[in-house]
Amino acid sequence: MLAMFLATLDSTIVAPALPTIGAKLGGAAFLPWIVSVYFLTSTAVTPLYGKLSDIHGRRPVILSALGLFLAGSVACALSPNMIALILARALQGVGGGGLIALAQTVVADVAAPRERARYTVYISTTWATSSVAGPALGGFFAQYLSWTVIFWLNLPLGALAFVVCDRLLRHLPQQRRPHRLDWLGGALVVGATVALNLMLTLGGGALPWSSPAVIGLGVAALALGAAFVFHLSRAPEPLIPPAIFANRVVDKATLAMFFGMLVYVSATVYLPIYFESVLRLDPTASGLGLIVVLGASTLGSNLTGLNLPKLKHYKIMGYVGLPIAALGLVVLSALAYRLDFWTAEAVILVYGLGLGALFPTLTVSVQNAVDPRDMGAATATLAFVRSLGSALGVAIFGAVIFAYGLGEPGAGTGADVATSAAAFRTAFALMAGCMAVCFGFFVAMEERPLRGEIKAAAAEAELV
Repeated sequence: MLAMFLATLDSTIVAPALPTIGAKLGGAAFLPWIVSVYFLTSTAVTPLYGKLSDIHGRRPVILSALGLFLAGSVACALSPNMIALILARALQGVGGGGLIALAQTVVADVAAPRERARYTVYISTTWATSSVAGPALGGFFAQYLSWTVIFWLNLPLGALAFVVCDRLLRHLPQQRRPHRLDWLGGALVVGATVALNLMLTLGGGALPWSSPAVIGLGVAALALGAAFVFHLSRAPEPLIPPAIFANRVVDKATLAMFFGMLVYVSATVYLPIYFESVLRLDPTASGLGLIVVLGASTLGSNLTGLNLPKLKHYKIMGYVGLPIAALGLVVLSALAYRLDFWTAEAVILVYGLGLGALFPTLTVSVQNAVDPRDMGAATATLAFVRSLGSALGVAIFGAVIFAYGLGEPGAGTGADVATSAAAFRTAFALMAGCMAVCFGFFVAMEERPLRGEIKAAAAEAELV
């Protein structure tokens, strides 16, 4: 949980500081990359970390991930320009990609599926702490100290996490298995996502959508994506085992997770910019305003995790929560320019509570549906989809919002507030559409009784 705290803190602490970072380093059009490149690199390495931990054990792999994360943090703090910061965040993501996935894998190692719902409360508490602390600290540091403090803060926290993991994970049972690492698969997914992100960043801004460079990037993204899918069917041990998607729970759950994260992370990243450019708040206040959505989603996750073992039909929480979340986004889209801060916070609170029901339900459903021997691969696949949805969501919605000129000098002031509001009306409407798609896949996901033992019965294995 302590290692996970580092990765989750850095996913929330940066958002309120984005306008300040853009003003200091320039290159405002590339602001979404500060967030999306972190998710991009963590996306590619997450399945590799799952297999590395199967080969070498959880403890040495988590410690290695911590080391890379801290090295990336130092590089971020010392970055002299936007390009250097983006590259440093990429390195940070290589480390961060292992922290969240391996923490959840450790939980799966020691807890039965029925008990695992209770353990999701610990994970949600970690998210809650970072969610509350991150935006407040990020906004405060950006306004009163320096945006670089955001990254220097990781060093003492990382040192403490390193000591705790080194000592306590020695007691973890070792179940090592031989694996081949799919480096080519990782390279293909990174290449496809980088090409897509570049197309979304440059298109409609620095270059017209019809320019050869933008079209070429789109073609490259499609070609590399197709090569990645083809590679998965041919590789001895692919980055994502295709057989996992034959499971009727896993295929729908991963698609629901993708669209849910597409919305969740994008809202987390861009709500502070909405607060600053439309509601005219300063960075500290915008960071504090973000606490509501993060705290509400964490509360929703906690309530769901606590009640999952008690409910025969445990999907009921999502049936109620996801339509409420979509409705909240519809209200934000319709009234973006007319809302005052407290009314906006009330709508965001409802959205966060509804969305929070999604993540523990999907995680427990997937881990309950697969054979224990596939637990690491299934958990890593879910984490892979979370990261991919996060990276693409930040890029897609960043392209929508920054196409209206946000981040340029003078944006968000005077008459430009109306333009900023128009940008967020469009973005919130698209997010609501993605939530509707997420809900559709969630409804289609099969609901299976939760197992009460760590080892699956033979009959359950046959169901998979």
